[in-house]
Amino acid sequence: MDGAALAGRVALITGASRGIGAAAARVMAAQGAAVVLAARTANAVETLAAEIAAAGGQAAALACDVADYEAVQAAVDLAQTRFGGLDILVNNAGVIDPIARIEDSDPAAWARVQAINVTGVYHGIRAALPVMSAGSVIINISSGAAVSALEGWSHYCASKAAVLSLTKCADTELAARGIRVVGLSPGTVATEMQVAIKASGINPVSQLDPAIHIPPDWVGRAIAWLATDAAAEFRGQDVSLRDEDIRRRIGLI
Repeated sequence: MDGAALAGRVALITGASRGIGAAAARVMAAQGAAVVLAARTANAVETLAAEIAAAGGQAAALACDVADYEAVQAAVDLAQTRFGGLDILVNNAGVIDPIARIEDSDPAAWARVQAINVTGVYHGIRAALPVMSAGSVIINISSGAAVSALEGWSHYCASKAAVLSLTKCADTELAARGIRVVGLSPGTVATEMQVAIKASGINPVSQLDPAIHIPPDWVGRAIAWLATDAAAEFRGQDVSLRDEDIRRRIGLI
């Protein structure tokens, strides 16, 4: 992909302190985007922003819990004040802990996952829309769990199913404005989430050989590609990174 594919664009990435979010920030900044990094861990995103700036990119960072609408609004405001607007929103923040069968689950913890994984995505969309214009793109990180039933993952499967529906609803509403909404289902990725899944010992995903997980950089490159017109045909859909044709189009194989 062209190293300047995102030149002049401004992107807000939630959950940007590590894993997929941090990888997306690095890739998008390298392709010319100014990036706003939002995560609950302020020190981590500030360090990443400094790294990107040292490499010649443009980055700003702030602490943000996506379950708090005002915090998400502050991130959108930062994109406007620091970089003059917002063209790309990456709703990446998400959690899977605590993994538990329904009968063993804690109701408050179950609800907290929905607040982050579902309401957090809604907050991102709701806060970003007033400042987005035609040509803007919203990318929601989805999962195969959106269409699967997995033991111990009722909280996660339900949340990702809701995100898939949000992607479709938002794109339906925003198509006439020229704003594209798309989901990305990356498959299993070598992040701290996989460590937690492995430690749980629940369901077949926890038994997977860690060697099969793809690197976060692949997902970052996929996110950057989805933000370009090259992926315009996938609006309103979940794009699977398990698809070899998709990997080929991104340049991963």
